[in-house]
Amino acid sequence: MLSFFKKIIKKSLSVEPQANESVEQTKRAPGLEPVIYSRSEHNISRSQISSNALKVLYRLKNEGYDAYLVGGCVRDLLLGREPKDFDVATNASPEQVKQAFRNCRLIGRRFRLAHVFFGREIIEVATFRGASEQVQDLQKVDEDGRLLRDNVYGTIEEDVIRRDFTVNALYYNIKDFSIVDYVGGMDDHRAGMMRLIGDPETRYREDPVRMIRLVRFAVKLGFSINPECEKPIFQLADLLANIPAARLQDEALKLFLSGYAVETFEMLRHYGLFAHLYPVAETSLSIEEQGFPKLFIAKALENTDKRIAEGKSIAPFFLISTFLWDAVKNQANINQAEGMSESVALQQAASQIISQQVKSTAFPKHMGVAMRDVWHLQSRFSSRSGTRAYRLLGHPKFRAAYDFMLLRAETGGAEPELASWWTDFQIAPEAEQKKLLASLTKTAPRKRRRRRKPAVKNQQND
Repeated sequence: MLSFFKKIIKKSLSVEPQANESVEQTKRAPGLEPVIYSRSEHNISRSQISSNALKVLYRLKNEGYDAYLVGGCVRDLLLGREPKDFDVATNASPEQVKQAFRNCRLIGRRFRLAHVFFGREIIEVATFRGASEQVQDLQKVDEDGRLLRDNVYGTIEEDVIRRDFTVNALYYNIKDFSIVDYVGGMDDHRAGMMRLIGDPETRYREDPVRMIRLVRFAVKLGFSINPECEKPIFQLADLLANIPAARLQDEALKLFLSGYAVETFEMLRHYGLFAHLYPVAETSLSIEEQGFPKLFIAKALENTDKRIAEGKSIAPFFLISTFLWDAVKNQANINQAEGMSESVALQQAASQIISQQVKSTAFPKHMGVAMRDVWHLQSRFSSRSGTRAYRLLGHPKFRAAYDFMLLRAETGGAEPELASWWTDFQIAPEAEQKKLLASLTKTAPRKRRRRRKPAVKNQQND
């Protein structure tokens, strides 16, 4: 763990407490004294807090346990934002939390958590995590310093240093409505500064995903990044290769579906992190021509942010399909040069690129199928004669493919006239659709018929 905090924290830890044992709170860690901000010194009001979260806090308090709101909800309330969810930290063991709430379920292996259900709202309750030398035998660390197993409990002081960032380590105490700050989180919050708790390199090695989370929070909150936390990222970005691809997929979706995709994309590329999430796309970006594919991707990110701001739904597969499109096209050209037909070449290219990508971010199979459909339909937009236009219009992925084609047209990858025709065709009444189709036969160039070669006379019959 963090060598800095090992020196200042007294080892007081209860590992896996039994149902009738709360985590010991009488032993306080010398050298890590909190700053207490009374109710008059901060802007958080109980009227801003979920009524269900308050029920959990008061129930735990009345049962004799310590109970705090902690993490992003406190941070967001201080910013005047509405939290997405409310998390509670306590010295009650998971089993004790379950005893206190009939609507509770325990989850997790690496670290046991209690989920208290109120209809669709879930209040997550976590027992304070331990961070002393006594738990070294219970922690499993790989050769890069990454924590693999860590299911130990401790005190609030130990819980503080286990958190990633100072602004996420502020505790709202339900006993007196104060905010408890052990690591200067309030000062960083007021300064708009993202800072890791402890030595940055050590914390990144413990969990390389912290580099991605740092970028996400900095962009989301509009905060700057502390220079000492920023510097190691350039050297340690490669550690993301050790993270399971499924976890990176989850983190990538949080990055790009938060409403700040454009800024996030630029910052990820600046630190060399995007290349470890989407290496295929990064290769294409490094050899872009006339702004493509960067302009294409940037426009897709911009549209994503706009839809989120308007409260519209987002299809994650669509954004990923824009990241990989240039690589798919290039691979399809290679396949065609090797003798494949255009259709087969594109299908094969889609499989090849997706197979490469899932090694980094493992998206579900249904997303891969949807991306294949969107890519495959691009070549069908130019084939509109007969019933082809109607068949394409009825395809389940027509709308996504159409939006993709519009994006290509906006950035020079497809003919604007083609995009305009399909825009008119899909909303036109049946009679108008027939006129649009008829206009194609009038404007389409007539194919020249080949002249037949004269038959060669059989000399034997002369």
